[in-house]
Amino acid sequence: MTNFVLVPGGWHGAWSYEAVVPLLERAGHRVQALTLTGLRPEDDEITVATANLDTHAADVLAHLDRAHLTDVTLVGHSYAGMVVAAAADRSRGRVTRVVHIDAYVPLDGESCWSATSERYRQAFAAGAADNGYAVQPPHWLDPRARPHPLASFLQAVRLGVAPAPVPQQDFVYCSGWAETPFAALRTRLAADPAWRVHDLPTRHDALHEAPEAVAALLLSGSPEPPAE
Repeated sequence: MTNFVLVPGGWHGAWSYEAVVPLLERAGHRVQALTLTGLRPEDDEITVATANLDTHAADVLAHLDRAHLTDVTLVGHSYAGMVVAAAADRSRGRVTRVVHIDAYVPLDGESCWSATSERYRQAFAAGAADNGYAVQPPHWLDPRARPHPLASFLQAVRLGVAPAPVPQQDFVYCSGWAETPFAALRTRLAADPAWRVHDLPTRHDALHEAPEAVAALLLSGSPEPPAE
């Protein structure tokens, strides 16, 4: 049995994995999808204003502590690639696989801001124009989407703080959208023997567009649960 911990991308909550979770559970695995600090309906303005990338990595690590999880497959979509990279690095060996689903895979010192395209930098800046600390969700997202803490997009990741090697690393590239900021990243990781690269012919939200294909990729690297 695998312990899957699923981390949502920008503006999203645990609900973004709603079509994937039952497929993994049906296969006999333990699955938890998280909602990060500043993205919860009950979070006040101070919480949103002060949440950053370190806050979100700490959210993941606190969940591993509370649930006493080891041998974790940590999954991040989009922005959450930053989060799972930082959390895995600080996990003291509890994370044995990371899966970046059309997600940023940062080098030490990169931020979501520096790693993304100019199109998205402009969107972040315009989205935060109202108050300077929360990026309003783009109009095309699910109505459940919430303002995202700007500081988490801007903060540089620090890797090697408490380095823990992750035995398996997967990158899922969604090739079906022209605006992707991940094409160069796919080229970089495809040349790195430490990474397995997979292609899906979907747009960015593969979690809803092709949940069966996403689940199949997640399950392809997981051990079968014991027979009852």
